[in-house]
Amino acid sequence: MSFIEVIIKSLVFLICPLAIYLLYTIYKRNMSIEEKDIAFELAIFSSLYLVLRYDCSFHNGYPIIIFDIPLLICYYKRKIGLSIFISIILIGYQYLFLNLNLTFLIFEYISYLVIYTFIIKKKIKPVSIVNIFIVIKSFMLSLAVFWFIKPEGTFTSNLTYLFTIILVLYFVTNLIIYFFAKGEKIVELSNDLEKIEKEKELRSSLFKVTHEIKNPIAVCKGYLDMIDFNDKKKVRKYVPIIKDEINRTLILMDDFLDYTKIKIEKEEMDLSMLLEELEESLNDLFKKNKIKASFNNIDDEIYIEADYNRLKQVFINILKNAVEAKDINKDNMYINVKLEDDPNNIKVIIEDNGIGMDEETLNKISEMFFTTKKKGSGLGVSLSKEIVEQHNGNIVYNSVKGKGTRVIVTLPKSLGI
Repeated sequence: MSFIEVIIKSLVFLICPLAIYLLYTIYKRNMSIEEKDIAFELAIFSSLYLVLRYDCSFHNGYPIIIFDIPLLICYYKRKIGLSIFISIILIGYQYLFLNLNLTFLIFEYISYLVIYTFIIKKKIKPVSIVNIFIVIKSFMLSLAVFWFIKPEGTFTSNLTYLFTIILVLYFVTNLIIYFFAKGEKIVELSNDLEKIEKEKELRSSLFKVTHEIKNPIAVCKGYLDMIDFNDKKKVRKYVPIIKDEINRTLILMDDFLDYTKIKIEKEEMDLSMLLEELEESLNDLFKKNKIKASFNNIDDEIYIEADYNRLKQVFINILKNAVEAKDINKDNMYINVKLEDDPNNIKVIIEDNGIGMDEETLNKISEMFFTTKKKGSGLGVSLSKEIVEQHNGNIVYNSVKGKGTRVIVTLPKSLGI
């Protein structure tokens, strides 16, 4: 194998684990410091292992010394404990396999630690620290070549080897440091972009909540300014309006808090039992609004992995919306709930013959704070969609203005069903 091929192979062994580490930090995001340190340590040890295990190469009787680069990266990252541990590994490796003097090796790697401790107080840039170490390594390598590695070699051949390997060590080390530094900047940029998007979303949500809360408060203020407590007729007229507006504000706040605190706790549950419970609990609401509700195909037990209470929240929201969407001009109002079973999924289909929605409303129905109700918060549908998606399912709305609405909630079956 040629000298160039050896260097390229070493580069691959060194860079691949570090690249995987960087990709992992981008994929994982929001890693704790401890988790990030463990991932970095695994990458460094992987690089070191691959170089020592598969790239113990010699060229014309001289070792291709690339295995110090993981140590230099540790010093670059200011990982003192890790640097000491890797130094011990490298001392043992060179003593056992390169037959270098143990005392000389201990002196060399202690020198790195002492000089690092000294220069770190001077606030020198990390790249400059690496270059200082390369200078020290060049001096130590010169002694090793003439005393231990090839003392019988000619002065010219030893000098040529030293010149070549020092240049290789300098360029390869700085190339990997450059690659690693750029990779970390990409990771930081990716995390920053994610934070910016989250901040934009939060600002947008807060703006919308503030805007929505401002309206009922303004109404309350307006009526309070107009109210005359000596006029009992106006008091009886305005106080219920103020109360309704305050209640609307509280509902908005509760819905928004629910939206920002979605937490799914899955367990095996019977979907049929949930629907039966809803039929019983909402029966009075259906009767009060003169709506005929029918729950079909829910006699058999159907088990899924899901959060019982969260799904109950979803179906209550859908059914209440169906009730509130009744068409007062129709005599025979109905809501039909049925289950459809296929090998992989369960579909809960809820249909009504209410007022329905036009295309524009249907396209906006999942948007936060969009509502056609006078006292609605506009969070119910978006909250339900979020809950269903966290169950790896989906929710689809179909509607025709004046004819009614059909909601299809698709949920995956639990394993083994």
